[in-house]
Amino acid sequence: MTARVTTSVTGRTASRTSGRRRVKLLALTAAVAASGVALGAVPAAAAATGTPRFLAPSELPPHASSAWSAGPVTPGQPDPLPMCGGAALPSTSVHRAYRTDLDTGALQVTVVERSAQRAKDFAELLRKDLATCAEKVMQQYPDVTAAQKYYGKVDAEEGAHVYGVHTEASWGASDINLYSVGRDGNTVTLVHWGQMGGFADAQVADFKKTTATAVNKLY
Repeated sequence: MTARVTTSVTGRTASRTSGRRRVKLLALTAAVAASGVALGAVPAAAAATGTPRFLAPSELPPHASSAWSAGPVTPGQPDPLPMCGGAALPSTSVHRAYRTDLDTGALQVTVVERSAQRAKDFAELLRKDLATCAEKVMQQYPDVTAAQKYYGKVDAEEGAHVYGVHTEASWGASDINLYSVGRDGNTVTLVHWGQMGGFADAQVADFKKTTATAVNKLY
């Protein structure tokens, strides 16, 4: 895990102080989306069509000089939580982390709800959290400037939406993160990709393909 704003990314820090600050950015407090915890904390029934599947490393946005590797599919919340959307994830989450050898990482988190309506409500909650992520980051961390973009909807099952968040810290760290949230019936999946850089470095088209794959292959 990185000591930068992006999660699951191995980064280089300028000093121990900046490293500690970056680690703090990874774990936004539960108060950011406390209502999401309450909504998603009810144990979810297993999907009728089986266990949701996760992305393979080869299905992530291609890296120019490093192959992707993946950790195991793991029950529970990821640690640290994603900078955006993380506070809403319940303990019933299942996640998988991905990384390259060169400062790029990714994460997929899936939540199975008890009904399609509950999943729809949870997906909307995640969307609201993603849509205001940059503002919340700056409120909590005055030495960080954040900006974000909405990249539109992806046509996959019940639909998915893509967001970008760029953060720049006073100690010089600059990171670009892409997030998407999508739904298939009673299952919601959150996908994150991040690396050093700005909006110009965001692999939006590739990430949209990854998002469509993630949602379509759940079942």
